[in-house]
Amino acid sequence: MPPSPTSGQDPELHRLVREPEGVHARELLSALNLTGQAHADRPYTIANFVSSADGRAAFHGRSRELSDPGDRQMFHGLREHVDAILVGTGTLRAERYGRMIRDPERRHRRAASGLSPEPLGVVFTRSGAVATDIPLFADPAARLVVFTPTPLDTSSLAAQVELVLLDAGELTLTTMMRRLRSAYDVRSVLCEGGPTLFDALLQEDLVDELFLSLAPKLTGGGTTPSITTGPALAELRALRLIWVAEWHSSLYLRYAIH
Repeated sequence: MPPSPTSGQDPELHRLVREPEGVHARELLSALNLTGQAHADRPYTIANFVSSADGRAAFHGRSRELSDPGDRQMFHGLREHVDAILVGTGTLRAERYGRMIRDPERRHRRAASGLSPEPLGVVFTRSGAVATDIPLFADPAARLVVFTPTPLDTSSLAAQVELVLLDAGELTLTTMMRRLRSAYDVRSVLCEGGPTLFDALLQEDLVDELFLSLAPKLTGGGTTPSITTGPALAELRALRLIWVAEWHSSLYLRYAIH
């Protein structure tokens, strides 16, 4: 990695110009080989977020206020390429999660590529509080595993829910990732938030890539968090740009995390 510019240096910048021919999100993501990059002891893990230009991950409590058709295509396209989707309890509740793969064509493409038609939903909770009244838990096609310190009554849920009970000393994201890899053969995980979960994953050095949709919008401040919330990292984590795409002034960035 080249050294960071210091006072007195004049780094050569690279002006990124638009390609004359466009590309659809499906084409852009078609070369992903996330499952093939699985670590021996944990899944290959990516995170996907949308952010305003002034650094907020939501507006009036909802990320969809920042989203656009390009971001939504990235969102659903990434779901098509992973074994499992990891979501924090706050995000599950706020976004009212439903079925992960609704489009039959996407489910067919997943199956054709060797993945299960429906990805495994993964929930991690330290409090044991999970919003089971959302549509996801009412869907018989949904498969979920919940890592929790306390039992959860699943008898009335239509979804296929498995509990992994861990005591407070074992309940870490590292333990969860290792269990997903060894017990569930999960090779790739997509984290969709929220900011607290993403920060915790970074703290335990468990994220390999970040997909970030940068919305050309300003929220004007407020108390809405950025894409990470929690303790600061001990050291800065460097990002390496893999590619960037643009649609109507929105930027869709793919970074490797070092």
